[in-house]
Amino acid sequence: MKTKIIFMVINMNIGGTEKALLNMIAEMPEGKYDITILMLEKYGGFLDSIPAKTKVKYIKEYPEIKDMVNNPPRSTAIKILKNRKLINGINFSIITLLSRVFKSKSLFFKYVLKNVPAIENEYDIAVAYAGPMDFISYFVIHKIKAKKKIQWIHFDVTKIGFERQFAEKLYPNFDNIFAVSKEGKDKLIKKLPGLENKIDSFPNRISKELVLKMADEGQGFEDQFNGIRILTVGRLSKEKGQDLVISVLTKLKENGLNVKWYCIGEGNARGEYEQLIKEYDLENDFILLGANPNPYPFMKQCDIYVQPSRHEGYCITLAEARCFNNPIISTNFTGAKEQIKQGKTGLIVNIDVNEIYNSIIELINGKYLEIGLFDNSSKTSIDKN
Repeated sequence: MKTKIIFMVINMNIGGTEKALLNMIAEMPEGKYDITILMLEKYGGFLDSIPAKTKVKYIKEYPEIKDMVNNPPRSTAIKILKNRKLINGINFSIITLLSRVFKSKSLFFKYVLKNVPAIENEYDIAVAYAGPMDFISYFVIHKIKAKKKIQWIHFDVTKIGFERQFAEKLYPNFDNIFAVSKEGKDKLIKKLPGLENKIDSFPNRISKELVLKMADEGQGFEDQFNGIRILTVGRLSKEKGQDLVISVLTKLKENGLNVKWYCIGEGNARGEYEQLIKEYDLENDFILLGANPNPYPFMKQCDIYVQPSRHEGYCITLAEARCFNNPIISTNFTGAKEQIKQGKTGLIVNIDVNEIYNSIIELINGKYLEIGLFDNSSKTSIDKN
């Protein structure tokens, strides 16, 4: 008999968490597991990447409660009242106030989910995979029947809005709590020392064979640029650090270097980054390529890969970039040292514009040529104006 597992996520947006889930499912023997993905909403560029035999469910009531879950309570209450739902607006305001007074997020979630039925089927394992998202954690505990329940933590809990008080009350209901790096595990234990016996690390997995195959099947750079191509992959957001490398490229161009920087990803910081690119007159040099479910041809073809994140749990795009023989520069976020051997398989620098800039210059000038980190003899040399 197959083991029935349900993974709960927000959606299937093109991101590291979703990619990690798809990679995990790909490695699970089909004959042993009956897999379901439960999403809050039917959305995302990875929807078509879900294996055909994986069941997919959605919370059909989520559109009705989405504002309550994600928006500031005040704006949500005003919206409810504007829709002439006086009683609902008053009740929502009271529950919000009580949850604050008693410091009980669970009280708020219980109210929000009052009209959302529990998932019908019973599972062997239920996984709150999009952790730490408190709403999904609460849903898995209270709305899914399973013999075993697991919380998965994908982020650095010291860098995001991790609510320890909520976790201390809810997480004891999970049988296991996994962080995606050893460093992430240690940080989580410091936050929740009483749950140390339940916390362990489980690194995100990738299939190098699949990555290399997709790199050969997809389309990469289409421009005719003959200088050095630098690539960054990740959601366009402050935590991913693209604003830092816009400044780095400015310094490179000011010093007359023939480089272009390409970014694959989409996100809510696009407008801000487009403005920065315009201010620095980099419209032809810093290229936002948008979201792409297959960034691997670009990873294969680039000259330098840079991961400038301010924080991560276990950076899956960094793991994927390591499948190729191109030099890598990464900032020193959680889990980076578990992937990169300094000066041997890449360079780890502080989250600082000058350090990223200097490391690129060192690579270009062949400082690490003797250890094979960057053999630019086969690359087009960098021209100075």
